[in-house]
Amino acid sequence: MQSFQEAALKAGPNTRGSGMGCSKSKWPSFRLICSNRIHRTNSIDWTLCSATHMDPMTSDVIAPSPWTIFGCQNGLRLFKEAKDRGSHGKWDDHPAIMAVGVVDGTSEAIFQTLMSLGPSRSEWDFCFYKGNVVEHLDGHTDIVHKQLYRDWLPWGMKRRDLLLRRYWRREDDGTYVILYHSVIHKKCPPQRGYVRACLKSGGYVVSPVNQGKQSVVKHMLAIDWKFWRSYLQTSSARSITIRMLGRVAALRELFRAKLGNYPSSDFSSGELTSNVRLPQSEQDVKTEAQTLTEEKTEEDVEDREVDKTPSEHASLVGLNDAADEFFDVPEQSDYDLAENGWPSDFGSEMYSQDIRHPKLSTAAGFVKKLHDLAIQKRGYMDLQEVAREDCIPCCYGATLPKDPTCNLACSWTEADPSTFLIRGKNYLEDQQKVKAKGTLMKMVAADWLRSDKREDDLGGRPESIVQKYAAQGGPEFFFIVNIQVPGSTTYSLALYYMMNTPVEDSPLLESFIKGDDAYRNSRFKLIPYISKGSWIVKQSVGKKACLVGQALEINYFHGKNYLELGIDIGSSTVARGVVSLVLGYLNNLVIEMTFLIQANTPEELPEYLLGTCRLNHLDASKSVLVKP
Repeated sequence: MQSFQEAALKAGPNTRGSGMGCSKSKWPSFRLICSNRIHRTNSIDWTLCSATHMDPMTSDVIAPSPWTIFGCQNGLRLFKEAKDRGSHGKWDDHPAIMAVGVVDGTSEAIFQTLMSLGPSRSEWDFCFYKGNVVEHLDGHTDIVHKQLYRDWLPWGMKRRDLLLRRYWRREDDGTYVILYHSVIHKKCPPQRGYVRACLKSGGYVVSPVNQGKQSVVKHMLAIDWKFWRSYLQTSSARSITIRMLGRVAALRELFRAKLGNYPSSDFSSGELTSNVRLPQSEQDVKTEAQTLTEEKTEEDVEDREVDKTPSEHASLVGLNDAADEFFDVPEQSDYDLAENGWPSDFGSEMYSQDIRHPKLSTAAGFVKKLHDLAIQKRGYMDLQEVAREDCIPCCYGATLPKDPTCNLACSWTEADPSTFLIRGKNYLEDQQKVKAKGTLMKMVAADWLRSDKREDDLGGRPESIVQKYAAQGGPEFFFIVNIQVPGSTTYSLALYYMMNTPVEDSPLLESFIKGDDAYRNSRFKLIPYISKGSWIVKQSVGKKACLVGQALEINYFHGKNYLELGIDIGSSTVARGVVSLVLGYLNNLVIEMTFLIQANTPEELPEYLLGTCRLNHLDASKSVLVKP
């Protein structure tokens, strides 16, 4: 098995500063890399943006904070995930929890420390016993197995372990993102003596501050500890998660000691774990005592858990092909929720790596080198397999229903333009962005299709809404964005925008329509926003504008009254892997996005939106099968 160390040593020099017109967050389908087209087959991180394509703002979306502070402990601010109105501020929903602290170290050094699964981890991670990399997926994604110490867990609680998919990236401002979620892999089944916890969503965001001398470290977890009896209060599970988040304070003290020239060997794993047990309430003690008295029963339950194999879950998610060996942990059933007391609406967790790697000059170079290791395989998980009903006659532009109320699952409507920020009139001088006030075009239709091949030029098909308008000879012009997701089944999300005014009245749009592919690729921009979904997906997608054509292949189809952009997600190995992550949560997501043509000259400013859309809980099973 190739190790993290080998990955670093074999890495190529060509990864730092991969250009991209998008934010470093990576939307499985939208966070794109702005590298030259000749590099598309390489595993360059498409979430890294070069300064020539990157806007200075960190977000192009105006959105409320998803976090609410609830306390402070050991110098860390503690936040819970804000829930929808109606929860009355209660903790019954078991929201995701995040700890935020400042560490006296560079983001690169902290990233290296967080990624290591070697002996050095015992200097700060009081939860970690040992771990290993199960499989490398590409230059910035792997599967890791972690076993946790029992010492820091409540008295009588069995050891836990985690099998995680880990993804990492570096952003232009020096921020590092590490994301995790639990998966199932045939090479690492549940082990006797351990209960496999489920990390639904989690990871780290390490951002440089104070000219890079310090870093703000955010550590988030939404984890199901797999308690086997409902009498174990949810507050107990929550307290364990908060204890685990205390690793940020241990990390802070580690770097503080290093700055004080204390040898790192002075800090042993035992010393760290000896002081992390938090004061327990009388109720906690009673609960743990009850757990201990029924330990034999728990062992029986664990044995039954260990005997389970991934094949028992195979029917819950479709695998890409016979080569696939792992997939996401399925969501819990209502019965499981009643037993475990944890909701299933959190995203999965991220992976971390075990490996001893040599010290590199910077973690940034380390990440870049890892990119060259991307393997040419599809993402680990495809869309869920759905029953293949008989072909439905496809009227292109009418397969996905519109629902302005946003109450209908698997529907679309337009998003509020003022949610998005665009370049203002004086952007070239003041770098200021302003709220969009409207759109040039109206969204009139959408398709959600599946097929055994890529479906191109939907606007040119006789059954299309575009051709129906063309037959009437009206002035309408259509702009179609067709996002194509490859796999054993290819899914297409096509969004139709229409304008009634002459194209000539919009010079920038006219230049885009009449320009060559190189010009179009340098100007077509997307701003994504996950307005509802798990933390891991929001963190992956981000809220930053990106130049799509600089990251993925776009095929252009031009007709008398339309221009269609076929965005091929399959043109990037990295993009496919990220898309698989997002698609795993598709049913629980509300996705908003907007499209525009980037303005680069004073004459072209201010920018304007071509159109917006809001996709409400898309469902693969409701996609329409294209008739051969």
